[in-house]
Amino acid sequence: MKIIDFRTRCVAIPLNAQLRHNTGVHPGYFLRTILEIITDEGIIGLGEVGGGDQRMALQKLKPRILGMDPFHLELIKLKVLRSIYYLSNSRLYAAIEMACLDIQGKVLNRPLSDLLGGSVRTEVPMIGYLFWRYDRPGGGHDTCAEDLADYCVELHETLGINAMKLKAGVQKPMEEARVLELCRKKLGDDFGLRIDPNGLWSVATAVRVGRKLEDLNIEYFEDPAWGLEGNAAVRKQVRVPIATNMYPNKFDDLGPAIRLGAVDIVLTDIHYWEGPRGVKDLAAVCNTFNLGLAMHSGAEFGIELAAMIHTASTIPTMNFAGDAHYHYLTDDIIEGGLMKYENGCIKVPSGPGLGVSLDEDKMKHYEKYYEQKGDYYARFHQDPYRPEWHPTVGGL
Repeated sequence: MKIIDFRTRCVAIPLNAQLRHNTGVHPGYFLRTILEIITDEGIIGLGEVGGGDQRMALQKLKPRILGMDPFHLELIKLKVLRSIYYLSNSRLYAAIEMACLDIQGKVLNRPLSDLLGGSVRTEVPMIGYLFWRYDRPGGGHDTCAEDLADYCVELHETLGINAMKLKAGVQKPMEEARVLELCRKKLGDDFGLRIDPNGLWSVATAVRVGRKLEDLNIEYFEDPAWGLEGNAAVRKQVRVPIATNMYPNKFDDLGPAIRLGAVDIVLTDIHYWEGPRGVKDLAAVCNTFNLGLAMHSGAEFGIELAAMIHTASTIPTMNFAGDAHYHYLTDDIIEGGLMKYENGCIKVPSGPGLGVSLDEDKMKHYEKYYEQKGDYYARFHQDPYRPEWHPTVGGL
């Protein structure tokens, strides 16, 4: 079997609100680049990557893998990810690995999870991800802690989720801490609480917020300050587990993070950690050093979400509910539409490979939608209601 071609397409899907974060606003839609790797036997593997329009970036890698066997992932990784440092991009390689594993599963008639050692759970619990929203369903913006706490209760009641994470760094730090206080009051002691300012806060601010949250028994404080040194400084001063999706988010920085004592819990991400197989490598290192494991969300559609769920289902020590922006999407590009939440969980797809297929009608529709809306990653992450605003790191 050989790879003979691959196609790249960019699609955008509307959200039910605009989502604010500390470097701007997701402006009412997410966009993803979809990869289809085609073999000489007519089997097509699906991959997905975010970060804006990645079509040409992936096409630059095409000559490196044409003619290769999709089962030979170590050699593909060497040629795609390791060959030339300025073309090295773990996100692009991860999309290729995802598609090759999809092909392998289809050839063997086994789910992707079986290629990673087999599932230890049939479903993966997910959180309710809280963003400060512009243009909410029904109108208006989120302006105070009560708005987000009420939305968290709504997600608990409609999706069955039993944990949340607040994307912080938008409002005043103590108002954001108050969101978690209200959620604890409304949803009880067993409801999981997390907060993530994406490294925006100074160490002093992060310590002040962390100490305020200590009595809430939160699951973790994610990337409270900037860099490995910032997270390590906060970890020494608060009695709350420190998690990260930023420092480290690659193998180069994992050793230094462990030596510095910068982290208690590492969020796995298929794209940052070099594909599903790379996530398994990360899990082995974390197990060695008794670090916790959780699952990061990158505004994924159904192809990548399927890969994430397959991967998470094979990691026995992943005891935290997974992140997901998914409940903000109004539709999906896979057959059957949006995956279903059942009691706060999403089931591991059961078909061969990823277990999902593209809906071509929806692909065409959302390709046109992307053409209309454009690549907002190619623009500065602007705030439509504050045209002069810009992000400031460590300024609070």
